[in-house]
Amino acid sequence: MSVFRRMRDITVANLNERLEQSQDPVKLIDQFLHSTREEISEAERLYQQYASHTKQLQQQVNQATAMRNKREEQALLALKAGEDHLAKLALQEKIIHEEKLEQYSGLLEQSKQSLFELEGQLNELKIEYQTVYSKRQYYAARMESLRLQQRMNQRASAYGNGGDVPKMFGRLEDRMSDWELEAKSLRDVRRMGQEYTVQAGETVATVLEREMARLKEKLNNGGKE
Repeated sequence: MSVFRRMRDITVANLNERLEQSQDPVKLIDQFLHSTREEISEAERLYQQYASHTKQLQQQVNQATAMRNKREEQALLALKAGEDHLAKLALQEKIIHEEKLEQYSGLLEQSKQSLFELEGQLNELKIEYQTVYSKRQYYAARMESLRLQQRMNQRASAYGNGGDVPKMFGRLEDRMSDWELEAKSLRDVRRMGQEYTVQAGETVATVLEREMARLKEKLNNGGKE
């Protein structure tokens, strides 16, 4: 595992841990996105530097290859002309360029491999950013809906709406809203893109309607179940 990937894992681990304690996970996600954008910019700069370095190494390889071939041709021409001394000099230079070619070829392969790995890491980072950003938009809207629902519930309780319902349901509704905020939103964000649904139980209105229907039926039957 590369140093780059270890750094990303540590960052995500810190985000997961902090999300469990955060009262405003969207704000925390925004901080994570800002940090990720900076990492993307840094990775892109590094990629450009690696690409430039790889290009320079390729030029060295091409140059060494051309000089090796040229000196070999010169050595052959010298031999044909009976100039053994010149042929030896050309072959000596050919050997020098062959060594250079071998050295720079090794560096070039390493650089190409590193460039390939960095490109993959950069793409992963961009995908991660887009995934978290998409989740951020969704959960921001979802949390706003929860906040508005809380306010509506508090207002209904304050004005005595549904006075025949035990007051405990008003407090329970607030607690359930908090549970949704913590259990649903935070766990969904922490799993990075894994969707889940939590099926709620019957609402108070549904229970009342069923009970009313049962009592009406009982009345129609002369008080018998």
